[in-house]
Amino acid sequence: MRKRLLIGCLVVLGLFVLAGCTAGVNPAVDVPDVDGKVAGFWTGLWHGLISFVTFIISLFTDKVNIYELHNSGNWYDFGFILGVSIIFGGGASTRRCKRRR
Repeated sequence: MRKRLLIGCLVVLGLFVLAGCTAGVNPAVDVPDVDGKVAGFWTGLWHGLISFVTFIISLFTDKVNIYELHNSGNWYDFGFILGVSIIFGGGASTRRCKRRR
């Protein structure tokens, strides 16, 4: 009985921790930056493709971000995820092994 209660409490605690890590509302969607530009699909694709390099640079400076906050919303997100999946996806580099008989 005590073990079930402990497991239940740990599950609830884990759910609270995961809920605290969820993303919030992005207030800058569809809001232009200082130049009056909003990042769209193609910019998102490019940012996804260079995300690894951008991540390394962002560790050493506060002026570089991986993700553009001033974006067009879903199309930027789609481009970003597509770019990341092109670079870090596993399907393109796998080969089928052939058995020798």
